[in-house]
Amino acid sequence: MTEPIRIGNASGFYGDRFSAVQEMLTGGPLDVLTGDYLAELTMLILGRDRLKDPALGYARTFLKQLETGLGEALDRGVKIVSNAGGLNPSGLAQAITELAEKLGLHPKIAYVEGDDLLGRAKELELGEPLTANAYLGAWGIAEALQAGADVVVTGRVTDASVIVGPAAAHHGWKRTQYDELAGAVVAGHVIECGCQATGGNYAFFTEIRDFGRPGFPIAEIHADGSSVITKHDKTGGAVTIDTVKAQLLYEIAGARYAGPDVTTRLDSIELDEDGPDRVKISGVRGEAPPPTYKVSLNSVGGFRNEVDFVLTGLQLEQKAELVQRQLEQALPSKPAELRWTLAWTEKPNAESEEEASVFLRCAVKDPDPKVVGRAFSNAAVELALASYPGFHVTAPPGDGSPYGVFRAGYVDIHEVEHVVVLPDGSRHTIEPAAQTRSLQPVDDIEAPMPLLQLSSGPPRTREVPLGRIAGARSGDKGGDANVGVWARDEKTWRWLAHTLTVELFNTLLPETQPLIVTRYLLPNLWAMNFVVEGLLGEGVAAQARFDPQAKALGEWLRSRYVDVPEVLL
Repeated sequence: MTEPIRIGNASGFYGDRFSAVQEMLTGGPLDVLTGDYLAELTMLILGRDRLKDPALGYARTFLKQLETGLGEALDRGVKIVSNAGGLNPSGLAQAITELAEKLGLHPKIAYVEGDDLLGRAKELELGEPLTANAYLGAWGIAEALQAGADVVVTGRVTDASVIVGPAAAHHGWKRTQYDELAGAVVAGHVIECGCQATGGNYAFFTEIRDFGRPGFPIAEIHADGSSVITKHDKTGGAVTIDTVKAQLLYEIAGARYAGPDVTTRLDSIELDEDGPDRVKISGVRGEAPPPTYKVSLNSVGGFRNEVDFVLTGLQLEQKAELVQRQLEQALPSKPAELRWTLAWTEKPNAESEEEASVFLRCAVKDPDPKVVGRAFSNAAVELALASYPGFHVTAPPGDGSPYGVFRAGYVDIHEVEHVVVLPDGSRHTIEPAAQTRSLQPVDDIEAPMPLLQLSSGPPRTREVPLGRIAGARSGDKGGDANVGVWARDEKTWRWLAHTLTVELFNTLLPETQPLIVTRYLLPNLWAMNFVVEGLLGEGVAAQARFDPQAKALGEWLRSRYVDVPEVLL
């Protein structure tokens, strides 16, 4: 049995805390430091960078972080693994080599590629996207580390792979040790989003004593796949069962969580306290991965523009109707998409002008930049002295800007060549999984029977926000959104599982009523997950709604009032 490997994460997205690399390296012992830089929106950003300069396409922030972090890591014997290579891992590896030479350092650098399918997109029936990248797994990273690499950078691997690869290399796991691999996937899923595991975006944030600057998370992964989630001593935030549970429910669907190396059974996870700021994860089961790779496809969808009108005081509905009619009549060409939204924020008899106002937004999209550019902006501005009383806008309208469209594709695993380039320059192909299993939903999980201690007759209830008794975490998966909801004790869970149905969910969140909503139960976590198909349109870059990544959807749900038995309060 090998000792556990201690893996810390220093980035949850492209733009995360710049100082985190240095903080993690100097804050306490680590074996590996990882960084996740690639969200779906980031791939679009990097794709546009590459159009301007073929030598770019990687996360430049990571390179700057290494200016101080690389020497520190080498001195401390900490390996660095990151997906910051984006669309150009070889270019990033070369840039790190040049940086190391300037610093007088001599790291062994490896990189993983093969995920980029753009040149074969038409052949693979993926259309004509700006970027096309398969989600690779952990085995290229593992081979690089076993070959002695100090730094490993990758293209598009799954977020958890940068954690799974070091764990597999350290413990010498075989590719069919699915339970161990699944355990590492769960640990990776918890820490991949940085401070979201230590109190960031946490529903019960007021319970965290030191929340000014949460520390980044660490996973101590054991040979059997179990792990302990923790953080460096004397850092802010907290690691509790609930902070870990919140992150486990982030951007998932059902009980089977598919990846390129293993399908993880989320309904098998067990969580236990292991001391202050330490949560143990155990019992995780895994199955063979599916026979296809998911492919991230990003395209430029067209151009968009918007203007926010401020309506103040009385007759707000009539003012909104007037300016809406005037602007639509004034447009020389009708955009392909024109959407109005009215945000009611005013208070009656308000004591400040801002509290007496509401915001009316007009957002437009079109393939032609001229239709949503100055023609649209001029039409809005020209109404300034000819429309409702008190007319003004929040900012001067400008030119249209391009927006992106995300969609997922799937290709047979044998169509992708997963390659690791080792520190000596040799190229090794990582064979696809020999065993696969088509992804199927878990058989229906029945809701547990309610367990309320009642005297007689129907329970006395009180109308309160759902968040009084439940936590939530929400996020985006392409055009879909997920809302994970969990209870903090078994009695509340049993009530919640019977009460918060899809029908009630639709009632509480009216935006979801015309869409397909699926509920998945996870009794082991006292939790459920709702997947709302199409809520985000064509993905975050398309900016289809007020909260384009559905980050606050769970908090909106928690703010809605429901009748709750008083015994649960």
